[in-house]
Amino acid sequence: MFRRFFTSALVAAAAVIGAPTGPAFAIAHGEDAADAAYRFSVLLTMTGLPEDGGGTRDSSCSGALVAPRWVITAGHCFRTADGRYVSRLVAARTTATIGRADLASTDGHQVDVVAVRQAKNADVALAELGTPVTDITPLRIGTRPPAAGETVRLTGYGLTGDAESAPTRRLQTGQFVVDRVGDSLLQTSGRAPSRETSPCLHASGGPYFTERPGESPVLVAVVSSGPECPHTGDDFSARTDNLIGWINDTINAPDAGPHDRPVGTAGLAILVAALLAASLAVLALRRLRTPRSR
Repeated sequence: MFRRFFTSALVAAAAVIGAPTGPAFAIAHGEDAADAAYRFSVLLTMTGLPEDGGGTRDSSCSGALVAPRWVITAGHCFRTADGRYVSRLVAARTTATIGRADLASTDGHQVDVVAVRQAKNADVALAELGTPVTDITPLRIGTRPPAAGETVRLTGYGLTGDAESAPTRRLQTGQFVVDRVGDSLLQTSGRAPSRETSPCLHASGGPYFTERPGESPVLVAVVSSGPECPHTGDDFSARTDNLIGWINDTINAPDAGPHDRPVGTAGLAILVAALLAASLAVLALRRLRTPRSR
């Protein structure tokens, strides 16, 4: 779906590392993933998305299974017709296809998404599944960024060129080199199969992950923004290692359910602040310092 958009915080972060604020987008000049490879990869299909001015449309994003009930993706995959990122479903129906490299097959699972959580100040969201997926190993989330010069892999579904006439019916993958690590973003460029290997429309939220010898794959970022595709040079992805506390809070929270804000310490801080404000109004107590949100 969606050409990727930055939140204002991501725009600021992009400015620090010199990133353009224009769009970026499955994968151009990638290659077909093997049937049994990268089964944590997810296709998010949205049907009945409201359009600004009326009407609806269908679209999709990419993502990765990071816990039996949770998929990580780009925050802008859940935005209203007027562009607001929201912690709720926007489409009439959102489904997650997991563990299915060939979309014409019946491999893996197709599960409804029932809730969404948006990260603060990052183009990252977690989508909650209505039914847990227990026979696919989730992608492990890293706690540190990759190093500049390190190779990472991307998987995604969607277009293989910058036109709606170039869809893929199979999971695509490619390798990228990390050119620079910013506070919120990774700056990457295509390495294999081609220097023009690049994420395209509907790759939004696709996982970048390391494949170090002797280790399972480790998530380091998700597709966020970049230029038209295919292209050489830089794309920009939202780091996930610096969101590990929020991710753990979210996926471990009991009975998440529909909600308008991320759970975890940020959501608790907001709730406590509201309760304190109500106490001030009713009891006319002295001013209290409200907790700081994440």
